[in-house]
Amino acid sequence: MKTETQLIPPGSNALARRSFLSAAAATGLSLGVVACADKKSEGAAVPASAPATTAPHGAANVHLKPGELDSYYGIWSGGHTGDMRVLGMPSGRELLRIPCFVPDALVGWGITNESKAIMGTKPNGDLRYNVADTHHTHASYKDGNYDGRYAWINDKINARVARVRLDYFICDKITQLPNVQGFHGIFPDKRDPVDQAINYTTRVFCGGEFSIPLPNTGTEDASQYRSMFSCVDAETMEVRWQVLIDGNCDLVATSYDGKLAATNQYNIEMGAHYEDMMSAERDACLFFNIARIEAAVKEGKFKTVGKSKVPVVDGTRESNKDPKTALTAYVSVPKNPHGVNASPDGKYFVCSGKLSPTCTVLELTKVLDWFDGKLEKLDAAIVAEPEVGLGPLHTTFDGRGNAYTTLFLDSQVVKWNVDAAIKAHAGDKTAKYVVDRIDVHYQPGHLSATHGETMAADGKYLAVGCKFSKDRFLPVGPLHAENEQLIDISGEKMVLLADHPVRGEPHDFIIFKRDLVKPKQVYSLDDFPNAIKDPKESGVFRQGKKVTVKMTSQAPAFSLREFKVKRGDVVTLILTNLDKIEDLTHGFAIPNYNVNFIVNPQETASVTFVADEPGVFWCYCTHFCHALHLEMRTRMIVEA
Repeated sequence: MKTETQLIPPGSNALARRSFLSAAAATGLSLGVVACADKKSEGAAVPASAPATTAPHGAANVHLKPGELDSYYGIWSGGHTGDMRVLGMPSGRELLRIPCFVPDALVGWGITNESKAIMGTKPNGDLRYNVADTHHTHASYKDGNYDGRYAWINDKINARVARVRLDYFICDKITQLPNVQGFHGIFPDKRDPVDQAINYTTRVFCGGEFSIPLPNTGTEDASQYRSMFSCVDAETMEVRWQVLIDGNCDLVATSYDGKLAATNQYNIEMGAHYEDMMSAERDACLFFNIARIEAAVKEGKFKTVGKSKVPVVDGTRESNKDPKTALTAYVSVPKNPHGVNASPDGKYFVCSGKLSPTCTVLELTKVLDWFDGKLEKLDAAIVAEPEVGLGPLHTTFDGRGNAYTTLFLDSQVVKWNVDAAIKAHAGDKTAKYVVDRIDVHYQPGHLSATHGETMAADGKYLAVGCKFSKDRFLPVGPLHAENEQLIDISGEKMVLLADHPVRGEPHDFIIFKRDLVKPKQVYSLDDFPNAIKDPKESGVFRQGKKVTVKMTSQAPAFSLREFKVKRGDVVTLILTNLDKIEDLTHGFAIPNYNVNFIVNPQETASVTFVADEPGVFWCYCTHFCHALHLEMRTRMIVEA
């Protein structure tokens, strides 16, 4: 039995609820779960940690004083909101939401012409998509650590990847992957694998989860379905190449030397129905030899699919049996794994079992040995299979040799030592690899430690996203908040520090020291080709039915007191904020015209609309900016 933490109110029925949910989940997964109640591993017989308290011994204080700044940034996926969240850590305070894939009414994302150009539109000017499902976010690397340049996030629904500039914390490019449905895993490389002198991110890898006909002719014959693994250029955001594979992709990891990328796979059966996806006893961790793939593309050894011009190389099992020419390597792991993560020492990838109570530790030098013909069997790359608990999903690291894995069914995070697990796998019965366990609330999925998947992992904090909150927060109807929890991992024992409710359904996140980014707090007018640098340039400029209105804002007034257009005019309004003081943002709204957006200091934005309703319309500043904010208005007069 696990020990319930003291954070559960006395007399609560939470334990019964958790037991019921775990039992129900285990029953539902009974086709694949390997029971461990009667088979304890040599290293797993370690009791749960002592109950956590709200005032842990020696643990950091996460409640910052007024005006005190957090020591870390956290970048979170926003889930179905289609955005990226920026948190201060360890406080957990939400600082910003960066709109990416769906409209955002606060900043005018999806309203302004500039944001529409990034998001993508139909021929009639409407947005191509209004929904998204963001899952995974990762940042660019240099020298094995984050470099503060970019972050990327995926949209699973529409197979899009967005790039966020970390100097302004804005989305600047979005790319849609061809031939892909269910874009799930994403991870940048950590250095260039072809030129090892380039020790920073040059590409982003994207896993296609759902198998589809290629090209998508609509056939119901699932044997014709395949998935794609894609490579996107980190700078241009163009798709460089794709790999046709057997099975599908789940999560993605990359090695520190830039030579390997990998995806854990479930459904190697390539089934179209639930029961077909569960028939095989084992699945795979699929490795990609990046340099060989790049060479094959350069040599023209590729095809294209459908209307796409992206090079596609063959990564199927049948075409990659010879290790000396293989582009891919399929390592057999327990069925339906979920999550693959790279250890900070650069030696290992860890695949979590999900339907097995184990994690699989793969040694990367042995995978490379197989590609070089030095290793006869790929299975020899597996150097440990520690039994950690029920429902292992995701793993992170502390930089001290320990891994931390979420146990979905056990509602725990387990801390285990990688080297001890390897010794136990080699037959050392004295090796005790499970170091600690802690209850979390409830059913955890993703977790990430501070710099956990970099060579600078510091083992200070760990955040975990729990899918169910139940009794942790005030009830707000049938849709519960989810629960993100912060754990102190600086000592031998994990200590639960805080709960934070969050709107569903976020997924992955990273946490890094604040000094790695230097955000700019005022734009440069030179960044905007349409910037109006002097209020004297303001005015109404007509070319037939097309009208351009140029205007500046400077607290507490717009440069035009009023402007006139005619009914039926196609109006493009360009607004530049000439204020140079940080935190002096202006908004601009037009009643009845579905227009509202902001311009930050020295920023320019524009909107285009048809003036189809005659009358007087008071355009006003929507973002509080000055003591005379309410008086900051202009009139749009639409003449009939």
